[in-house]
Amino acid sequence: MTRREMAERLFVDGYNCTQALVLAFEDVLDIDRDTLLKISSSFGGGMGRLREVCGAVSGMFMVAGLLRGYTTPGDLEAKKEHYALIQRLAAKFREKRGSIVCRELLGAKLATTSPTPDERTPEYYKTRPCARIVGDCAEIVAAELGVEVEK
Repeated sequence: MTRREMAERLFVDGYNCTQALVLAFEDVLDIDRDTLLKISSSFGGGMGRLREVCGAVSGMFMVAGLLRGYTTPGDLEAKKEHYALIQRLAAKFREKRGSIVCRELLGAKLATTSPTPDERTPEYYKTRPCARIVGDCAEIVAAELGVEVEK
């Protein structure tokens, strides 16, 4: 199964977009599953359903940070290289989808204030591009970081 297929399946199984993306890389991340799920839980729906930065994009950035992030605050070169990586990932996603903002990707005019997630029904999956977006992010980050090996 490819990273894309894994991420899409995890989303359809009920994980939020960020969780699905991060869990698709669980085998190469040095963090236990529960911690990965908890740390990524707040970013679904464009950060707690605020419809801001797409949760899958946030997950892509999390994976990049966990695999290629910097740890020394004064290392400006490492920071610059990491931020350049994040900007490349965002640019590749923007090129494919036009935006990194959840509400724009969903065609919504306003952010939501309801914390209640939508029920995952067959109709939900027909009208939402989220599973495919999660898959796109998995492909982009896997290719950029060289972890596109099938699981």
